[in-house]
This record gives sequence, C-alpha cells and structure tokens, in this order.
Amino acid sequence: MNRWPLVLIFAILGCTGAVQPGDAPPVPLAALDGGNFRAHLERIAADEFQGRQPASSAEQRTITYLAAAFENAGLSPANGTAWFQPVPLVAVTATRVSPVTVPGAGSFEQREQTVVWTKRLVDRISLEDSELVFVGYGIVAPEYDWDDYAGVDMAGKTAVILVNDPGFVGRDQAFFNGRAMTYYGRWTYKYEEAARQGAAAALIIHETEAAGYPWDVVAGSWTGSQFDLVAPDRNLSRAKIEGWLREDAGQQIIAAAGQDPAALFAAAARPGFTAVPLGLAVSTAVENRLEESLSNNVVGMLVGSRHPDETILYMAHWDHLGLDPSLAGDQIYNGAVDNATGTAGLLEIARAFGAGPRPERTVVFLSLTAEESGLLGSQYYAANPIFPLETTVAGFNMDGMNVYGPTRDVVVVGYGSSELEDELRREAARQGRVVVPEPTPEKGFFYRSDHFNFSKRGVPVLYAESGIDHRALGQAYGRRMAWEYTALRYHKVSDEYDPNWNLNGALEDLQLIYRIGWRLANSRSFPNWYSGTEFRAVRDASRAQRQR
Repeated sequence: MNRWPLVLIFAILGCTGAVQPGDAPPVPLAALDGGNFRAHLERIAADEFQGRQPASSAEQRTITYLAAAFENAGLSPANGTAWFQPVPLVAVTATRVSPVTVPGAGSFEQREQTVVWTKRLVDRISLEDSELVFVGYGIVAPEYDWDDYAGVDMAGKTAVILVNDPGFVGRDQAFFNGRAMTYYGRWTYKYEEAARQGAAAALIIHETEAAGYPWDVVAGSWTGSQFDLVAPDRNLSRAKIEGWLREDAGQQIIAAAGQDPAALFAAAARPGFTAVPLGLAVSTAVENRLEESLSNNVVGMLVGSRHPDETILYMAHWDHLGLDPSLAGDQIYNGAVDNATGTAGLLEIARAFGAGPRPERTVVFLSLTAEESGLLGSQYYAANPIFPLETTVAGFNMDGMNVYGPTRDVVVVGYGSSELEDELRREAARQGRVVVPEPTPEKGFFYRSDHFNFSKRGVPVLYAESGIDHRALGQAYGRRMAWEYTALRYHKVSDEYDPNWNLNGALEDLQLIYRIGWRLANSRSFPNWYSGTEFRAVRDASRAQRQR
C-alpha cells in the first residue's frame, strides 16, 4: 500500500442495492480491545519477524502466529482443513546489474541514478545498443483518443516514459480524470503496455510529486529479492529490461539528445503528441539468482448461520520488505505502519466477530502475502478464490492504519464509485465524522493495495482512509504527520513500532468497519458500483450468471 500515514484503507466489495436501516438488526458494540490491538501490532512489527519477507524463514514464524491468532479468535480454517492458501512464487535476486550506459549522455549506477531489473525468469539478460524513444506517458487509451505509440515501431527499442498520466499536468477533470490518477498512470500499466508494443526495455522517469513518493522508495522497494507469481511462459512476453531513471538522470538523457526536457514533457501532456526518437542508444545487463518457492495467504472464517455461501471479506497484507544486509546499522524493514497495523486490525476484528453473535453470512479473514512485490497474494486469490467473487458481498482492506490519534474526516479514494459510500457516511456520522474526497488523487492509492485485484474482476470497491483533520490538533498537525511518514519512514527501516503512538484513532476506525461489515453480514443486501463506473458491467455480468 500501498501509503498515507493517517490511513485506514478498506475496500468494500458487493453487488446490488445499498444497505437500508431496516435490513439488519442493531449492531452490537464490538468489544474492541486496545490492549490486544497494540500487543499484536508491537509483536508483528518486532525484529523477530525480520521484516516479514515472503518465502523466508520469517514467513513461517509470521503465518504461524497469524493462524494461532485466528484460532484463538474462534475462527475455523477456510481452505478446507487448512489455514493457508499456498501461493507459488519465484524470488528473483539481481546478483549483478551493469550500469545503464547511454553514450553521449552518461553512465548511471544502480540505486543511485537508476533501478533496473528483468521480469523474465532467466539467469542473465542483456540490452545492447537499444535505440531510445521518448513515448511521453506510454499510454494507449482509445476512450481518450490517445496513443503515445502511434506510428512508431518499438521492436528492439527502449521506451522512455513519464510517470502518472496527462491529467496530472492538465488538471482538467474531463481529461484523464484531472489530478486523479487513472490506471494508465500506474507503473504496472506502463511496463505492460511497452511489452505489448514490442519494446525491448521500458524506463520510467521518476518525479517525486507525480509518483507520490521519493526516489529512496524506488531504491528500497525495487532492489534486493523481488517476487513474482510463477507464470507458464516464464514471463518471456515481458520486455527484457524494466526500470526507473531518477529525474535528473532522465533529464540528462533528454538534454543529451538535443531536446529541452521541460518543453518535451509539456508537449507529452497535450493531445496530438507523437513519440520522439532520441538518437541515442542504451545498454545494460542483469544477472539473476532464481529461487522458486511457496508463500502463503492465511485464511480463516466464521461460517454464516443462514447464508453460508455469501461472504463478507476482511483483508490485510502481512508481508513487508524483509532484510537488506547491504545497509549499515539497522537492516530490518519492520513495516510497523505498513502493514503491521492493518494485520493487527484484522486480528482484532476477527476476535470481535468471534465473540458473537454468529453472523448470518460467512465472514472471511484473509491475510495476504507479497503485496509489496506487486499485490501478488491478492492477485493469486482473485484468480483462485476460495469463496466465489460473485457471492463476495463486501470486503474491507486495511493497509496502514492511523497511529496519530482520532480524525474528524474519513477520506474516500475514488470518491463517487460505490453504493457503500452511503453506508460509510451513516456510520461515520455516528462517530461525529464526515466523509470527504481524497486530497491527493494523483498518487494513485486506489491502484496500490490488494483490493484492486478484486475490483479489476468487477467486485465493487470503496477505498477509504482516515483523514488529516486531527480532533485535538487540527489539520496542520495531520498534514505534518502525513509528510513525515511519507518522507522519513515509508518503505524505510525507520518504519518501526513506537510505544508512544496514539492508537485511539485506529480503534475508532476498526469500530467503523466492524459495524459496516456486521450490518452487511446480517442483511440481504448486495451493494454495487454506482452506475457509469468502470467496474460495474463486469460485476453485473457475474451476478446475472450466478442468478441464472
């Protein structure tokens, strides 16, 4: 979660008809225990779990702890008689990366000015004298009459791409959703599209504001062991090389090609842009160590008393970035906010549901692996669901919870998408809180956490998070906490548990999502996306098929 520091991120998944006040009996007040929540948080973020890297010795300790906590909460194993859903992964560790060399522009070192890798499952791969082509935002979007690759043959060439999408610059709400990032702005899409175009390599120019995080996050997140699902084609359909250029390195290459970087980037955001061959070539090579393994999603459930085939889903990813032996001093990415907080919240809500009364629908608790490696655990579950997605009524994704105290506002990412926003407003009002649109839609949080793999398959999603209007200290304090977390702790070894954290806001958020989930678990409602949203048609089709 991918992350806002004052964050409650949850996804609500369903189908038709918002919850009405009379649909369910009154919600019992959950006996959420701040002591239990804090104890789980402190333990999961502790050094003994070694940064919770998938397929490491620390994974077994982590998932054993989670399964025991689920069992103690009164849950049953959800994958037959097993608590675990095996997820086949391959760890790809770049043992040697040659500098990215562009004659006439410079030689750029791994981690310092570039981060490159290959998604192909091979021991070694090289890129030699590949022609550089600046393709703007690297987007093909017929609905916007936009094609950055029009008229260019990318076979054997390297695409140089801007992060985010043209709306980020233009800020016209009718143009690529303005500052609200579309999926075309995500790096995942850009690499996939470059491969579809036949490119040999794809390099994205990093810009902190447009990406939503600083270069240190790139250097920390995309180096070391990287995981992927084991694909039948060994990922040979991907480009040879994928990666990032630090902003100044990208500008240096553009300038060496005789172009004005600012003018070229501005042109790329305007309709009618055409790709620009740079007259330069790039070379690099990557040597890998490949290790196939199994990681695990952890899944527990409470079987519904009347409608056990319909499910409410709570999820949080348990993994983080593990260890980096190359660092001096602290080498453990403890991932306390991201995502020991969400995992501890998942366990506490499981305990509250397990205390009774038993819900009418089945409630599923899903702790996911390999989110930090590209949402892989949720991708695998969505493709191989234990509980059919067409009967998954609602879900909540907790990815980085509020550790700075209660806020007056609840932010909806992708505001105006789901009927569940109506239920959210009602429950938030009970807490004296208001629901507001996200303040930073350009950061693309909607595409950066596990719920997205469910929404891509048509499951409606409400993505929300605690806001910045701190009840006691106001908005200025909230904004400062947001900046400090993103700049100083997100995906860094400094994301560690702090006993001075004020967890009252997290408990308030947990009570909020408990109440919404409990109502849905005891109703006949199937909430849907609002009419006209991009995922509704898929969900309508899946529901219609089930009803037939």
